[in-house]
Amino acid sequence: MDGPDLDRLFGRVEAAIGTRPRRAVALSGASTVAVMRLELPDGGSIVAKAGNGHLALERWMLDELSRDSSLPLPEVLHGADDLLLLSWIDSAGGAPDPAAEIHAAELLAALHTVPRAHFGYARDTVIGQLPQPNPPGDRWIPFFRDHRLLHMAVKGHEEGTVTTALRRRLETLAARIERYIDEPAHPALLHGDLWTGNVLHRGGRIVGLIDPAIYYGHPEIELAFTTLFGTFGEPFFRRYRELAPLADDFFEIRRDIYNIYPLLVHVRYWDTAYARPIEATLTRLGI
Repeated sequence: MDGPDLDRLFGRVEAAIGTRPRRAVALSGASTVAVMRLELPDGGSIVAKAGNGHLALERWMLDELSRDSSLPLPEVLHGADDLLLLSWIDSAGGAPDPAAEIHAAELLAALHTVPRAHFGYARDTVIGQLPQPNPPGDRWIPFFRDHRLLHMAVKGHEEGTVTTALRRRLETLAARIERYIDEPAHPALLHGDLWTGNVLHRGGRIVGLIDPAIYYGHPEIELAFTTLFGTFGEPFFRRYRELAPLADDFFEIRRDIYNIYPLLVHVRYWDTAYARPIEATLTRLGI
């Protein structure tokens, strides 16, 4: 973004917060909208997200997390359909160190052990730009089967990213899903998209969790996703087990079943090669 577009953005930012930025620096990791660090005249910075990317919904999800959790989050300074302004959070980059993993475990255990009224949510949300249906329900297994596993498989098949053969195998898994997963003690509020790029840390602490994809679900699906791209490891899970329940056989197969959902997101969003680990899990199950 440069020239007239940047001038227009600076004008909108000034109208929103009363200060005109002096410089914009593009940030890495953006996939759906332009993401920038805007340097302000007083030496401070804010983050701007600009474009067509469900930004008003992102603001709403951050507001929901802020109201209903103690997670460290960016402050929302302005939120509209095509422009979201957030406080800047200084972070170290890369995967969290062991001390930060332990802090993350404490944060997530505190989040996950608060009982919620139902699965789903008050409205549908998104993961990236892909819709996440959240109809309220009393049971986790049918919610995961219908509104996570089958929803993503069917949508991917309709657009051509999920093959007919893979869809049929996933439908077979869905028909047998109660063999492999169980109901949690209660619904839990989930951040929903905890990969390394969304976990900001500094000095052995978690200083910000960004880009949520919230709903009420089973903590296991959140915990599984943190292992998919190496976000958290042994220090995290050792501390989490001290604070919240985690089944002894979580790592045997349930983790891989739950990770089919974010892998399907990646199949649709990035590359059909992400279907390979899904197929490997299905083969392990004899499907």
